[in-house]
Amino acid sequence: MSNQASSLDLDIIHNEQAKRFETMVEDQMGYISYQERGDTLVYDHTIVPQALGGRGIGSKLVKHALDYAQEHNKKVVPQCSFVSVYIDKHPEYQDLL
Repeated sequence: MSNQASSLDLDIIHNEQAKRFETMVEDQMGYISYQERGDTLVYDHTIVPQALGGRGIGSKLVKHALDYAQEHNKKVVPQCSFVSVYIDKHPEYQDLL
């Protein structure tokens, strides 16, 4: 059961109106929200319901958001500590800072 997260295939949608990337798991929503400042995306909150914690959902949301920034030539300000730690652990995203 502990390895469920890696096999969890998340359907992440970009809710542009709410300025966030979100996913539904077991009728609960997890998301990473952002603010736009010109060519920069400020990732300010990564929210995963406690019931869904420990399954890698937050990491998948952050990866998706960082991939989006790369694809759209945006810079990233990791205001959320979770995003900051993720970038520290994944050097391939350092150039977004």
